[in-house]
Amino acid sequence: MSILIDPPRWPAHGKVWSHLVSDVSLDELHAFAAAAGIPERGFDRDHYDVPQDRYDSLVGRGALPVDSRELLARLTAAGLRVRKARVS
Repeated sequence: MSILIDPPRWPAHGKVWSHLVSDVSLDELHAFAAAAGIPERGFDRDHYDVPQDRYDSLVGRGALPVDSRELLARLTAAGLRVRKARVS
């Protein structure tokens, strides 16, 4: 299992958020998220947005803490990175 989580540092909606990803497959990511009780609405193209108050519990369940650059590099190397479409 290669579930990764970056530090909570992304502010939105009155909270601070982390990104939860897999560097193996989206199936692995969805299974981990479901087992951890993360709602499907938290999924955004290639990651789950998770609030700061869930960070420690997700690490306790096996998510590997990495910095944001490593998370993005590993997601991209796995071919799982999905970029937002540009609006022209």
